Amino acid sequence: MSREVIYLLKELELTLQRLSLWQEEWPSDEALASTQPFAIDTLAFHEWLQFIFIERIRVMVASGHPLPTSISIYPMATEVYKDELIEMALLLDVLARIDECMSGKPVERLQ
Repeated sequence: MSREVIYLLKELELTLQRLSLWQEEWPSDEALASTQPFAIDTLAFHEWLQFIFIERIRVMVASGHPLPTSISIYPMATEVYKDELIEMALLLDVLARIDECMSGKPVERLQ
């Protein structure tokens, strides 16, 4: 599973770049230290994906730690991008596949 997760994280990175959501400059340490789910109080969702989610999962894979299996990023993404579902279709698809890979369960996708 970890090989597939690494592949999906790279696909997520490339998708964020394609959508011009990838950032070169890191947020402040304070923004990254948020204790809210998805760092909703300090980061945009795509920033959370780039600077917290991708980084943490890569570290977990590299260090051999078990990956979380209770994961629901896709539902949050559909809420965040509810007014941009068509424009964000590629991003939503890769997030659904990440949820499915890590949880081992199918994701109910929007039609």
